Amino acid sequence: MLDLGAGTGKLALGLTALGLDVTAVEPDPEMRAELERAVPSATSLAGQAERIPVPGGGVDAVFAGQAFHWFDVPAAMTEIGRVLRPGGVCVPMWNYEDESVPWVAEFTALGRDGTRRPASVEDLREVTHPAFESFESDRFHHTQRRTAESLLETIATYSKVIVAAPEESAALLGRLRQFLAENPATADGEFDLPLVTTVLRARRR
Repeated sequence: MLDLGAGTGKLALGLTALGLDVTAVEPDPEMRAELERAVPSATSLAGQAERIPVPGGGVDAVFAGQAFHWFDVPAAMTEIGRVLRPGGVCVPMWNYEDESVPWVAEFTALGRDGTRRPASVEDLREVTHPAFESFESDRFHHTQRRTAESLLETIATYSKVIVAAPEESAALLGRLRQFLAENPATADGEFDLPLVTTVLRARRR
């Protein structure tokens, strides 16, 4: 199995826990160092989606967690097709907050602060490539156990927060902290954050 754009190894960790033999490809050396610490059983390689450093035709599945929309998709699909065996699968996936829950929808709208949520998943359903059958998709509802502080720590790592002026980031996190403190579902310590994982799958011809 190949974890492409593996980051700090969260998806690779889940795959290895299933007993799978995982090769993790990540271009950023700091993220890769954390991956190697967190998932020592995975093979860690420097590389990117458009130039995958593994031989052709030997991979059963290529996973991409929260990463596929950063790829040069036509070039990446060609390269993924090169490394997959016939019948192997390309599996991009994303976690999003479950906005069918009213308080979650209100919270995420406050966090976006007027900016539009990327439509990357919807757009990528339409991706076609001659080496692959059409993408299928499904959604899986689940939860993460959180506290207000652990959730805010995660949000503080989002790129839009990191690149904003410090006073803007502080103001945004302050508004979110106030919401969590006043919202009955999140005000009393730990809570379940409703999430939806959207998964796409395309089979190599």
